[in-house]
Amino acid sequence: MLLYIIAIVIGLAVGVLISQLISFVKRAKDNRNILKSNELARKILADAKHESENLKKSAVLEAKEEWYKTQKKYEEEINSRKKELYSLEKEYNDRSLNLDKRLEALERRDNNLQKFEKDLKQKEVELENKKLMLDDLIEQQNNKLSEIAKLSREEAIQILKNNLKNKARNKAAKEIRKIAEETKADASRLVAGILSTAVQRIAVDYVSESTVSVVSLPDEEMKGRIIGREGRNIRSFEKASGIDLIIDDTPEAVVLSGFDPIRREVARIALEKLISDGRIHPGRIEQVIEKTTKEMNDNLVKIGEKACMETNIHNISPNLIKLIGRLKYRTSYGQNILQHSLETAWICGILAAEMGLDQELARRCGFLHDIGKALDHEYDGSHAKLGADVVRKNGESKIVINAIEAHHEEVEYQSIYAVLTQAADAISGARPGARREMLETYMKRLEKMEEIANSIEGVSKSYAIQAGRELRIIVDPVSVDDEKTAYIASDIAEKIEQEMQYPGQIKVMVIRETRQTAVAK
Repeated sequence: MLLYIIAIVIGLAVGVLISQLISFVKRAKDNRNILKSNELARKILADAKHESENLKKSAVLEAKEEWYKTQKKYEEEINSRKKELYSLEKEYNDRSLNLDKRLEALERRDNNLQKFEKDLKQKEVELENKKLMLDDLIEQQNNKLSEIAKLSREEAIQILKNNLKNKARNKAAKEIRKIAEETKADASRLVAGILSTAVQRIAVDYVSESTVSVVSLPDEEMKGRIIGREGRNIRSFEKASGIDLIIDDTPEAVVLSGFDPIRREVARIALEKLISDGRIHPGRIEQVIEKTTKEMNDNLVKIGEKACMETNIHNISPNLIKLIGRLKYRTSYGQNILQHSLETAWICGILAAEMGLDQELARRCGFLHDIGKALDHEYDGSHAKLGADVVRKNGESKIVINAIEAHHEEVEYQSIYAVLTQAADAISGARPGARREMLETYMKRLEKMEEIANSIEGVSKSYAIQAGRELRIIVDPVSVDDEKTAYIASDIAEKIEQEMQYPGQIKVMVIRETRQTAVAK
């Protein structure tokens, strides 16, 4: 039993020893693992620190490179801006120099005009003195004639009047022709300078327009789709748009025809949308045309506002702005009316500047002078009267209203701005290439000019040349003397002004030629 207990105790002791040994071995192993972990951690930290240093250096290098690139880009942009500023400064200096030269030229013209007026007044005084001397001479001759012929004073006066009438008329004709030539020469130089200054500062491109629009098709099959079954699509399109759709043998194209340019433009845009979309049927046609009409109304306002900004004209009624937008789709002899109005406005402003008048008011008169053409498709009456009525209702001044109403001489001028408007309108409309006429109208105008010239006594032949801008007249040298040619030229010019309407001006030239023939036998 004792042995058994001793064995148990020894076993327990051995077990405890073994347990402690195992625990010691385990702790030693754990310590080694901890040491290894610490060493690995230090190594990882060292690697991470080294990698972070490398990344930091790389980022710094990239940042420096990016900074250098940005700096170089800014330096190039600064140099470019400096060049632009230098160019603008040079252009400004050139314009200032040109402006100074023009001001000097204008002062010289003003001095010449004042000198011319002074000379003209002096000539008028001389002419008045000569007239008084002529009256005294007539009185003396009357008395002598009464004594010599033994006639009554009334009979002598009548005979003397008849004798001196032609002489005085011929002398006056010579004086008139001389003064007219001198005045015309001086005035032509002055006016040519002002008009050339105005015209050379205006450059507007024109596109000849007509009453038809052509729409291109992707293929010939599209014509059948536009026509539709039994023509229902084309009927719906014409009914909704108010424009005739012409489909003929023209390859891959159809023609839109109508007198109203805005309807025609709406129809063109709507048809292009339908062709692009591919869905063409009556319901879709009406929907697209209605939508396009709304877009066009908004676009007209934008066009009008843009035109007002281009001419620097403010405080125009919204009703007038929309009418101004309509002018983009209105033409006269192929000339776009909106472009014509813009050009007329700038010419008016330049002429007003040359004459020391209100430039903004002059531009306003020129800009609105043809606004009645936006209404003449819908209302009866001349476009000048329609335009005057509509601007009067929208609060424009009396000067603007009169300039619009008088630019075709339907009423009397009430201000210098009305005269400037008419002149600017003629410059814009009559210059070569601005307008085109129908052949029939052109031929009738030339025939009318020659008919007026041939109706004057003493005219043997007349020719309208230079596209109707000059009328050349040959008179009978036997029945017409040199002095009478001045009266004939004035009479024909006056009749043309009274009986005809024409753009620009017509030069009337009278030619008298004498030929003397002798035969030696």
